[in-house]
Amino acid sequence: MTNNQASPALDVLFVDNHLLVVHKPAGVPIVPDSSKDESLSEQAKAWIAAEFDKPGKVFLGVVHRLDRPVSGVVCFARTSKAAARLTEAFKARAVTKVYLGIGVGRWPEELPPEGELRQWLRKDRVRNRVFSYATEAIAPEGSKEALTRYRRLRTTAGRSLWRFEPHTGRSHQLRLAARTLGLPLLGDLRYSQGMAPLADRSIGLHALRLSLAHPTSKETLTFEAPLPSGEWWDEWRESAKEA
Repeated sequence: MTNNQASPALDVLFVDNHLLVVHKPAGVPIVPDSSKDESLSEQAKAWIAAEFDKPGKVFLGVVHRLDRPVSGVVCFARTSKAAARLTEAFKARAVTKVYLGIGVGRWPEELPPEGELRQWLRKDRVRNRVFSYATEAIAPEGSKEALTRYRRLRTTAGRSLWRFEPHTGRSHQLRLAARTLGLPLLGDLRYSQGMAPLADRSIGLHALRLSLAHPTSKETLTFEAPLPSGEWWDEWRESAKEA
């Protein structure tokens, strides 16, 4: 296995014959979308082709995703076998994911500093918006259970640093968890009325750490992406070490 230095176009955290792990900047889509902006998967394929002098079409399996305005660790599969095994690992919840989030508002007095939130989520694919329900009994047909563990790392005037560990991988799960708990994510215009946008159109959510079993060796690997450079992250850099 080989660890690599970051290239100018792609921040590579790890690569071997089976995996490519990169640090995704906020604002970049994982796969091509209607914006026509270059996607992370396209950048990754170009990097592999150049790094390993591979002619022809490069295989790259997308096994999980981050929302476009979210930064952090993303893992790709470099073989079909690795893609199948990693996809199954994510589906079986055999992967550990840790996120940091910046919540806006006063910490609710009734909210414990750590706990677990269970919701049922339904995605409206036409509007690309997800709706949350407190119980399965009131959730519409097609809703899926979402389980999130949270912990407060630090609170300042009007903002808090969350540590999130999602045990399911639902669309917009953590964005809705933050809103439901009473401190929506900084810059998340979709799920918080009156929220001001951030300068780079990102939101205060970062995929800090990803732990998984290597698809062939079964060795447990952990990858971590440093906090983004945005000034809204600066005050949390020391507190983030507790995550």
